[in-house]
This record gives sequence, C-alpha cells and structure tokens, in this order.
Amino acid sequence: MKKRVAVIGAGPSGTAVLRAFQSAAAKGADIPEIVCFEKQDDWGGLWNYTWRTGTDEFGEPVHCSMYRYLWSNGPKECLEFADYTFEEHFGRPIASYPPRAVLWDYIKGRVEKAGVRDWVRFRTPVRHLSYDDKSGKFSITSHDLRKDKVTTETFDHVIVCAGHFSTPHVPEFPGFTSFNGRVLHAHDFRDAMEFKGKDILIVGRSYSAEDIGSQCYKYGAKSITTTYRSRPMGFKWPSNWEEKPLLQRVDNRTAYFKDGTSREIDAIILCTGYQHYFPFIEDPLRMRTENRLWPLNVYKGVVWEDNPKLHYIGMQDQFFTFNMFDAQAWYSRDVILGRIPLPSQAEMRKDSAEWRAREEKLEDAEQMIWYQGDYVKQLIGMTDYPSFDIDTVCKTFIEWEHHKAEDIMGFRNNSYRSVMTGKMSPKHHTPWLQAMDDSLESYLKSS
Repeated sequence: MKKRVAVIGAGPSGTAVLRAFQSAAAKGADIPEIVCFEKQDDWGGLWNYTWRTGTDEFGEPVHCSMYRYLWSNGPKECLEFADYTFEEHFGRPIASYPPRAVLWDYIKGRVEKAGVRDWVRFRTPVRHLSYDDKSGKFSITSHDLRKDKVTTETFDHVIVCAGHFSTPHVPEFPGFTSFNGRVLHAHDFRDAMEFKGKDILIVGRSYSAEDIGSQCYKYGAKSITTTYRSRPMGFKWPSNWEEKPLLQRVDNRTAYFKDGTSREIDAIILCTGYQHYFPFIEDPLRMRTENRLWPLNVYKGVVWEDNPKLHYIGMQDQFFTFNMFDAQAWYSRDVILGRIPLPSQAEMRKDSAEWRAREEKLEDAEQMIWYQGDYVKQLIGMTDYPSFDIDTVCKTFIEWEHHKAEDIMGFRNNSYRSVMTGKMSPKHHTPWLQAMDDSLESYLKSS
C-alpha cells in the first residue's frame, strides 16, 4: 500500500517540500502520496497578502503578517532557488530588492511549473495532529472551510511547515487601556499611509521595527520613535527618528521612557516578535522554542527526535530563507524515502547539542551568517539539491549588513551578483524612497 505524507502549510517551506518530492518523481523515484493542507486560499504563506486583520471570513486567525508596501529587506540573491532562478522566472535579470508581490509571483512560479497544485487542499486548516504507537501512523483532523466539513485521516509521515511569524507576541505596558490613540502589533500593520502626519512609537529593535519605521518615514509620518529593551539599532536615522530606552508607561498621549524622557505620540506599533504556536499538535509532538538559530529536539534542524516520522521545516531564526527551506525539504524527503538513514536518538541529541553549543558562542551577525551557511552547506551535501556557492551568499549577506550601516534608507538601491547565474543584477529604475508604487508591474518596468 502506498505511503501517505501530510504537509502542513503551503508557504515557502511547504512548497519547497512539494517541489522536492516532485523533483524526485521526475527523476524516476516512486514517491508517496502527498497531501498538503493550507488554511489560506492560495499558496505562498506570508507572501500571500490580505487586507484582512484579526480573523478572516471563516473566523480563522489571519495568517498574513505582510503589509502593502513591504519590499524584501535582504538581497534576493541570498534567497534565490538553486533550481529556479529569478532570471528563468521573469525572463531577464531584475533588481536586488523586490517588493512582496514580485517575490510571491516567484514563489508561485516554481510550484506552478512543477504542476503540484492538485496536491494541496486550500482553505483546509489542520485541527488536530496525533500519533498512535500501535499502528505507527499519524492521525490528522482537518476542516474544509468552504464545505464546512471536518474529516480525519491517517498518514505515515507528517512535515510541519506552518511557519512561526503569524502568532504575535503582544506585551502590555501600563496605560495601554487608557491610551488615546491606536495600539497594534506589527502582525496587523497593513498600510503606512494610515500614519501619515502622525507621531508614532515603535516598540522593538529587530527587523520589523526597522522596516515598519522606515515604511512610515517613507509615506510621511511626522516622527518615529523606537524604544528598545537591550540596545538601540544604531543606524543613521533621519532627523525625525529617535531611539529611546524601554517604554515604561503611557498617560493619555504621552509616552514615558526609562531614561526619564517623554514624547507625545499618536500611535503605538508593537514590533515585539512572534511565537512558535502549534495548538493543533498534541503535546508529545509539539515544538516549543523561542526564535533562535538552533531550536532543540529537531535533528539537523528537521527531524523530531522523539518521533523521527515527524519533521519540521523553516523553524529557525533566519538569515537564509527560501534556499535553506529547500535544503531542509530535500533532506526531509530523502529521510522519508529511506535514502538517508537516521542514527539512534542518543546520537541525534548529541549532534543537536553540539550545534546548540556552537550557536551559544556566536557574538555578532557576521558569525551567525557563517553559522547558518555551514548548516545549509551540510544539508545540501547530503542530497541532490543543486549545489551553489554558499560562501558567496554569506559574503553577500555581510555586504548587505555594511550597506545598511552606511545608509539605512538607501541600502535597497544596491545591486548584487546572482550566485546561480553569475550575472550582476541591474539597479532599480527608481530609488526606494521615491518608489511609491510597489506593484509587480511598476517594479518590472525597464525604466
């Protein structure tokens, strides 16, 4: 009887798994039946934008954390698929920092070419995942939202690709209840135009704080104040942008900070991160971790050590993204196909502990980039995923970090060389601060 593999989620991680199995089948392998469960109406995960916040038309929590004017905050040359280049998809080289719509088109292009859409059940979230020791099979209860039908099926393997940037971590500060303005989490931020002419406070110091603040500056916010717990971001901000130690309280429209200063503000945006949140997975199978480069209990960052038939893809904190998910997907596929034997649980735990110990010694972003590069390199070395120059990708990441330090509002105007094609990307026709139209059509215009 043919084995069955469930894939939970059809974002960049889930579509990587679909492509991995399709690639094996195209080379003559006998692959299992693949069933992918996706809660949204199309694939692409976070890149599949919606105007909705809170809950969707079916009462489901909205997965999307994307906002209208989001552009890639890292070079596309660092996330390019090794088996499907940007040039192949768009028919020519394009600039290095695409908007969301362009990246979504690229993600979809590969799996549309692979012809695997009929493997995906859209608008069908997973309600429960459990494992039966006697039968050695997983039980998945899913909900077809369009038909409002709940069904339970069994699978031999499960690959969780549900992402970890959709359930927000939402702290509260004294005075929020009576604050005379808007309070929202980055997850619900959609349109920077809402904050034109406003004095905004952003809580947080990571990528979303940096980028949402930059968006609001670009679209005309009166002032931006960011508040941090540990240390400031330290970029060369515009004159109307200020970094403050941690917010202590708000009173009406006045925010008070740890250094004793205060500011009048109109809105508070919480860029305070996300949770690994999988309430549909029974306890013995459920990953619990903060966002870090090496979560524990997943061998090679993929295989659940307590039950190696269960795999997780894309659960790490990330410099590498799409091509790292590919590396994990190809590895997961080959474990399931029996091409890669797994060691004992004790050996798996020992290997994971060694990676974690190395992670804990990392001192800066540059070391973290090389660390994750080594991880991707190791995975790719075990499968037939097309090899590419990971060291050059790491160097491109480091060049990107330097460009941000030089000009935080202009780093997206730089170009980089594709490690897949060897070609230098062209400059975009409009500097980022002046590029108000983020549509695919506008971006792809040649002049």
